[in-house]
Amino acid sequence: MTDHTDTDPTPYADVETVLCDEFAGIHSATTVTRCVEAAHYGALEVTGYAHPSLVERIARKHLHVLALVASDRG
Repeated sequence: MTDHTDTDPTPYADVETVLCDEFAGIHSATTVTRCVEAAHYGALEVTGYAHPSLVERIARKHLHVLALVASDRG
């Protein structure tokens, strides 16, 4: 896995920022990044291309599901 730094932004840095803000207090930034990466690879596998808007939609669904699972355990 590649180590991302501020000087080496991912192509989905804006997506991660939006989702980190949206899920603040629910998921850590690390969880958001992992969901964005999973969404990126999933989109590539299924469609052959991973447009940022598609990656954002998929990652948001992942994060909603994780939040539901966490609330059921709590």
